[in-house]
Amino acid sequence: MQHDNYVIDDMISAKAIAARVESMAMEIRNHFKGSEKLVVIGLLRGSFMFIADLVRELDLPVEVDFLETSSYGDSMESSREVRILKDLRGEIEGRDILVVEDIVDTGHTLHHVLHLLESRKPARMMVCALLDKPSRREVEVKADIVGFEIEDKFVVGYGIDYAQRNRNLPFIGSVRFTD
Repeated sequence: MQHDNYVIDDMISAKAIAARVESMAMEIRNHFKGSEKLVVIGLLRGSFMFIADLVRELDLPVEVDFLETSSYGDSMESSREVRILKDLRGEIEGRDILVVEDIVDTGHTLHHVLHLLESRKPARMMVCALLDKPSRREVEVKADIVGFEIEDKFVVGYGIDYAQRNRNLPFIGSVRFTD
C-alpha cells in the first residue's frame, strides 16, 4: 500500500489476527474463570479494535473501561514521558482487571500504567498485548499474554497509527519510508 512518502508492507494478516485473538480469549477465560465481573481496560487509542474483538470472544461478565495515554504524539519514537489523557471512569479496587495494550515497545507506557493501576488495589491483574517488540525494551515489563512477538519495525493497522493514519487497516503492516 503506497502513501506519499512511505509504503505499508503486509506483516500479519487479518485472518491470523482473528485466530490469535480467539486463542488469547480462551487463555483469559481460563485465568478469570469464576470471576464475578472482569474489568477490561483498554489503553487508547491503539487498542480499540483489539479490545472490541477480544471482549466479543470472552464468555465472562465484563465491564469495559479505557485509559488514554500519550508518549508518541505524531512521532515514530517514544518521548518516554507518559501522560494520562483520560482516566478510568470506574473503581477497580478489589476487582479483577485485564489490561489490553496494542503494542509493548520500550515498556515506558505499560510500566507507568501498571504502577498507576496497582496503586488502586485490584484483586487480580493480567496484561495482554497484541504485539510485543522485546528488542526495544528499555523498562522491564512483560505482558502475561502476547498475540505476536515482532521484530523492530514501525507498524500500523488494526488500531495502530502513524500520525493518526492507517488505524482502519484490518491487518498489521510495517512502514517502509521511500524518501
